[in-house]
Amino acid sequence: MSAGAISGMRASAPGLTALILAGSRGPADPLAVYAGVSHKALIEVGGRPMLERVVAALAAVPDIARIAISIEQPELIDSLPGLRAAARALPIEVLTSAASPSRSVGAALEHLGTPLLVTTADHALLESEWVRYFLDQVPPEADAAVALANKAVIIAAVPDTARTYLRFADDAYSGCNLFLLATPAAAGAVRFWREIEAERKHPLRMMRRLGLLFALRYVAGRLPLAAAIARLGVLANARAAVVKMPFGRAAVDVDKPADLELVRRLLIEDQRSN
Repeated sequence: MSAGAISGMRASAPGLTALILAGSRGPADPLAVYAGVSHKALIEVGGRPMLERVVAALAAVPDIARIAISIEQPELIDSLPGLRAAARALPIEVLTSAASPSRSVGAALEHLGTPLLVTTADHALLESEWVRYFLDQVPPEADAAVALANKAVIIAAVPDTARTYLRFADDAYSGCNLFLLATPAAAGAVRFWREIEAERKHPLRMMRRLGLLFALRYVAGRLPLAAAIARLGVLANARAAVVKMPFGRAAVDVDKPADLELVRRLLIEDQRSN
């Protein structure tokens, strides 16, 4: 779905909603404990909670008409006085998160409808330019899309980051925590995600669910990215697409203390250069 398609949709519908996943990994989230806060989303980077930074970046995207935040303790949002200002007058809805990210997205999709842009509260470096690029590059026929950046782009932008890469026959990619559920058919992709999430501790079951030949081709490094996306689309009964991001920093989220220190350092360097 192009930005033009989304803009056209706004004329006859409420517009694009952005969902931020801000739930905790539990009462003892290691990163929250490390930073001395109750929730990872509340960790300060660059003088602002990560959640507030993400809200501000999304609010600067013209196509976004409202923002929803999924968190298991909605009352925590009241502890962020700067959040409403960061939203720049866009309406904010707070949803109670479910037991897992896929279930939270599924519940939000049912409540909010499509098109739904999904990102995470730990995407602390998020820039509105990245979101606009992603939305503009989603193919108009796609039901669901995901943003990826290849390893060379990431290393060029952030040489000292440690990312997890998906290694395909044509390149290695890391996720950028940006997803578009463009049409109601995207519910199939969310259901498939939930099934895979449930099997994450059972690799053999997961391989059977994906298809043994498909999984073996990936393990052997012989599966092209395009073939992988086509296969996942078939399994999810939805037209899936990938947007390759030219922004290496878009792959940096905050999952561990080293990520947090990296993001804080990058923001300090940015402030000094401006």
